[in-house]
Amino acid sequence: MALATRTERSPSLIGSVWRSTVGKKTIMAVSGALMLGYLIAHLAGNLKVFFGADDFNGYAHWLRTIGAPILHHGWFLWLVRPVLLAAVVLHGITAYQLSRRDRAARPHKYVHQRQRQSYATRTMRWGGVILTLFIVWHILDLTTLTVNERAEEGHPYENLVASFNTWYGNTIYITAMVAVGLHVRHGLWSAAQTLGMNSARSDRALKATANGLALVMTCGFISIPVSVMLGLVD
Repeated sequence: MALATRTERSPSLIGSVWRSTVGKKTIMAVSGALMLGYLIAHLAGNLKVFFGADDFNGYAHWLRTIGAPILHHGWFLWLVRPVLLAAVVLHGITAYQLSRRDRAARPHKYVHQRQRQSYATRTMRWGGVILTLFIVWHILDLTTLTVNERAEEGHPYENLVASFNTWYGNTIYITAMVAVGLHVRHGLWSAAQTLGMNSARSDRALKATANGLALVMTCGFISIPVSVMLGLVD
């Protein structure tokens, strides 16, 4: 009986990880890495738009047939979406909780410390809000086609062009992709520190990798709406 009582009172591993600052940072880093991997794959697929409607629509059709014949049409995407949603939720919650802990530990603002912060660091919170709102818009625009007035089911290339032929579609997308770049730049560096991958020798390489990847992703994503606006993709 005493043993059972002690066992019931002992904290679980998951609970201990969730309550600790290191655990929260690790969860934030791992969920961020998962989303980064998705963004890289998503960008690679989206760039197929430059090869024409047949290539892009073929790619969209292939995504819905992954796992066939074991998985039915579209099942693979519905298996991936909950995982991504969980990553987004965990990332947002841990970021918010860590921010509150940091402010509670250091209630007074230090001028010199704030001067050393980069623009990306200071805007991570707002960047997260922008990206959350964008995800909702993006789903309504190109997944459910709710806000895409000229969208047609089964025509992803044409739907993408229709969305980027509107000033608001371009503005929302480009703003969000700038936020993605800033988020990736700061987040990759922070994740490396959290997971113990940084050192005096590797700091410069990590910073260069974070800056380079953020720049490539931002330019890659933005190139699509810009190309539609310029008539290079139609």
